[in-house]
Amino acid sequence: MSIRLHLRAVAESEIRDDHTWLAAFTSEAWDNHPDAYAAGSAASIDKIWNSVDRLYAAARVLEADAGKPWTLPIYGGRPVAHSADAALPDPPLMILEPQGVSRAADFLARVSFDELWNVTGAELVGPGQDEPQAEQEFLGLHGHLRAFCTRAAAAGHAVVKAVWA
Repeated sequence: MSIRLHLRAVAESEIRDDHTWLAAFTSEAWDNHPDAYAAGSAASIDKIWNSVDRLYAAARVLEADAGKPWTLPIYGGRPVAHSADAALPDPPLMILEPQGVSRAADFLARVSFDELWNVTGAELVGPGQDEPQAEQEFLGLHGHLRAFCTRAAAAGHAVVKAVWA
């Protein structure tokens, strides 16, 4: 089974806080993903998003601040509840409001990919990959996520997130 985390930047004023509407919006956005990805208004993480989570969670060690709780900024957001009469609650949806997008962009701009990789890289190498190949894959994803969040934050956009299975 393939799981994708799809992120779509959009003006907060254009978002309806309604699961049915957001599911249709994200479905259409996914259908247009190659164009939105190329334009910089979309990002996605295929299959390896748990590994991406582990990569960025290493920042907890690198940015440890005694006594303060630490959360991973790129996975923040508010879940959007589905209506009780919805036939299927899928996909799970979240909205990361503009302030959260700015925190994610700041995090991605300041965190050192090399330091993260030094902490977690060996455990992120997939079957049939060698470490340099895996490192390049994660570095490319990191660069795209950083550019995506930076553009969305600069525009004052929110990010709608959908998990597709």
